[in-house]
Amino acid sequence: MNTFTADQILYEDNHYIAVNKQCGDIVQADKSGDESLLEMVKEFIKVRDGKPGRVFLEVTHRIDRPVSGVVLFAKTSKGLSRINNLFQEGKIIKKYWAIVKNQPPKESDLLVHYLLRDNNKNKSFVYGREVHGSKIAKLRYELVGRTQNYFMLSIELITGRHHQIRAQLAKIGCPIKGDLKYGYPRSNPDGGIYLHSRLFAFTHPINGEEVSIVAPPPKDNLWNEFLLLGLE
Repeated sequence: MNTFTADQILYEDNHYIAVNKQCGDIVQADKSGDESLLEMVKEFIKVRDGKPGRVFLEVTHRIDRPVSGVVLFAKTSKGLSRINNLFQEGKIIKKYWAIVKNQPPKESDLLVHYLLRDNNKNKSFVYGREVHGSKIAKLRYELVGRTQNYFMLSIELITGRHHQIRAQLAKIGCPIKGDLKYGYPRSNPDGGIYLHSRLFAFTHPINGEEVSIVAPPPKDNLWNEFLLLGLE
């Protein structure tokens, strides 16, 4: 089981703390009963700051358990309500890196699909047209790197749907490496997938500063191979 350490902190001020989530961590408690990243960060702050009482910390967004990268938590109720407004207004920039086996149909594209979530299977199904209960899903991708065996895509998430990137990339024939749920033939040894929340940017809703949070990908040979290409 992963533990939380200070070097995972990417950004912190009075209202927010952003951390680099590891593959396998759950952002918020679920039916697995495993300790969540939220609880780990709460405990870290409590010990670090010597807080005798309850630590206020709330989830502002989630990324899937097998995904790594930026997660932002709110440290104050004011910070939480203000960042929630930015999400609702579409004023948060979220970019991901994904490693896939197959070359995408185009070097770059805007993908627009309709996603229907199946809670029993914990999976989203992708349609080219609206179906009953579906929600529109949009993302932009760009091919930014290639090695002998794999391709890296940079993805800007426009809507935030359940398993959106995983489902939409699989729909165009590019399941993410290790993602058995969405059609990749083999899992990764650590159970994670090669999807990384790379960048989270916004205008700070309280002090007005421009905030751009970048998370380094997990340390492994495949990510390192792409980093050697000088990707930003």
